[in-house]
Amino acid sequence: MRSIWNGSISFGLVSIPVKLYSGSEDRRIDLDMLDKNDHARIRYKRVNEDTGKEVEWKDIVKGFKKEDGYVVLEKEDFEQANMKKTKTIDIEEFIDEDEVADVLFKKPYFLEPQKEGGKSYNLLLKALKKTGKLGVATFVMRQKEHLSLVGIYRDALVLHVIRFEDEIRNPADLKLPKTRVKAKEVDMAVSLIEQYTSKFDFEKYKDIYNDQLMKIIESKATGKKPKVEEYDSEPTQADDLMAKLKASLEKKKSKAS
Repeated sequence: MRSIWNGSISFGLVSIPVKLYSGSEDRRIDLDMLDKNDHARIRYKRVNEDTGKEVEWKDIVKGFKKEDGYVVLEKEDFEQANMKKTKTIDIEEFIDEDEVADVLFKKPYFLEPQKEGGKSYNLLLKALKKTGKLGVATFVMRQKEHLSLVGIYRDALVLHVIRFEDEIRNPADLKLPKTRVKAKEVDMAVSLIEQYTSKFDFEKYKDIYNDQLMKIIESKATGKKPKVEEYDSEPTQADDLMAKLKASLEKKKSKAS
């Protein structure tokens, strides 16, 4: 793995030099965009708006538009905006794990200690494990400030980048139903949930979509027409809820036996 950020993580006066690694990867199949007429690849070009000529990456800078033109920003400008947060993941407080809504989570990163940081790294790891707490931290990476949580995953410190409150849209804007649900129906749904409740096994769930898509690609490459599975899901009608719940419970019980 290649580190994407080097700096330190701090809590109180303790500073731990660390490297940050992406904790997840995109498993989508790499597909090119083609012209449907001749299957030639479609390419994106960085073109100067005025001259129409392509611009090389080395000649591209970032700028903020003002009324009288652009203010061009250099790499140093981004770092100087908050030098501390550019270099330090600063844990500002600790919270209980169940205090954070799941909708806030965005992306995990693994933290690895740099030279001389081993003991302080293990100190934070063991303290977090013993207390069941998460550290709340802010830092800057790729010209953006991130709110994050520092916790543990498989005996390594993991940093979860989470969303700021103003990045979450207000669900009050949704057209949510006000349909009444009977107590019996709720009780039956609770029973069904309890029947399906088990200890979460992370390894049980596999991403099989890519494998299925590759089978279709291989099949089409040989000139065969891939088999298409038909599936039609009908919404459960309000007056059919109890019957569906009962049937679901019976099905689960018969599988268990």
